[in-house]
Amino acid sequence: MTLATKRPKLMEFDALELAAECLKTLAHPHRLRICEMLLQGEFTVGELAEACTIKSHVASEHLRLMKDRGLLDFERRGRRIYYRIIEPGLTSLMACVEDRFAHRKPR
Repeated sequence: MTLATKRPKLMEFDALELAAECLKTLAHPHRLRICEMLLQGEFTVGELAEACTIKSHVASEHLRLMKDRGLLDFERRGRRIYYRIIEPGLTSLMACVEDRFAHRKPR
């Protein structure tokens, strides 16, 4: 049997390009940590920066990238801005990351 006779169900290439761009956005330890936190609740830039041990302006840039990709949104409450996950698929994606890597020792 050849590939032509099997006819696997495949995504359109344009969709794969969008998926790759989204995955590139997540492919950073600080952004993965931000996702890990935001899946547990809403946090401010300062709280996320502290958890990542980075400066607030660096955390803001990571958050901007993730928001631009449609992964996050925010809400202003008084003088604070709280970020939250809006992409429901991040729950299963982060579960996969945790299952695969949480208990592995660094090389």
